[in-house]
Amino acid sequence: MSELNNIALKIIGNGKGILAADESTGTMTKRLDKVNIKSTPENRLNFRHTLFTSNSIKNCIGGVILYDETIKQTFNSKTIPEIISETGAIPGIKVDTGAKVLSKSPKEKITEGLDGLRERLKEYYKLGARFTKWRGVYTITNEFPSKLAIHSNAHALARYAALAQEEGMVPIVEPEVLMDGNHNAVTCLKKTSEVIKKCFDELILHKIELKGVILKPNMILSGSDSDEKISSKEIAELTLKCLIDSVPSEVPGIAFLSGGQTEIEATKNLDSINKQNKSNFIMSYSYGRALQQNALKYWSINTNDINGTQKIFDHRANMCALAAQGKWTEKLEQI
Repeated sequence: MSELNNIALKIIGNGKGILAADESTGTMTKRLDKVNIKSTPENRLNFRHTLFTSNSIKNCIGGVILYDETIKQTFNSKTIPEIISETGAIPGIKVDTGAKVLSKSPKEKITEGLDGLRERLKEYYKLGARFTKWRGVYTITNEFPSKLAIHSNAHALARYAALAQEEGMVPIVEPEVLMDGNHNAVTCLKKTSEVIKKCFDELILHKIELKGVILKPNMILSGSDSDEKISSKEIAELTLKCLIDSVPSEVPGIAFLSGGQTEIEATKNLDSINKQNKSNFIMSYSYGRALQQNALKYWSINTNDINGTQKIFDHRANMCALAAQGKWTEKLEQI
């Protein structure tokens, strides 16, 4: 078993998942503005530190994705990666620099950040990161995602993954097909399958060690404006079909993004997937809002109530960990 494979299994094995705390300063500012908290480096750190020191980080979270600001911060003379590592979780880092307009297809996006990436990865490794994340983003319409967007983002994801593995870090490959739009779930299945297959074509071409990769895909859902909503059971069936048909068997596991789902929807759908999963893939979670949202609302009322905030976060993380094992029920949501 390779060291990269070891790291990947530590992150998402045994019902554990990933806390995505890699919101950019702009995104975090929007979330704090919504709860009437001023977005300062101190406030962003205080909220995140509250999560990183909660009980569930030890029991439910195998990895924490950080943002450039956070990985360089300290709290009571300890670095944030040190604080996370002491819980047994592994620190990770978002390394892309965001989705920009795709040349020759201006309604689509291409993720940037390859320039200078090798040097940044060396710095992040020294700071304690052992895994990385890069997100490609795709829109569904009658004409999109185009072949250009699918190929360009897959190529960028593969180049990123090669550099991450070269530096001894597990790359999380995140091709997110957005749920914005009025498409049905069958269309989402078709487009997502096409995107994921192209990603793995490029990863293989770039000689990526697939046993040292974690895929972070969207679930197969109807568009947010679609009239054709499907049940959690059907979401699970279509998602499993997509992944079993598109992902090479060497990949150790999948950590779903929550996208536009509510906390309960993201938990319930993950549980349905695991109740039906007959594959060898670990099916876990890499959630941001779906782990943090209620905790952030509670914290904003009284930022000094650390225990209360952690209790809210611990409950959500425990629910996700149970869902990652197919052991969640709605009755358990009563706290």
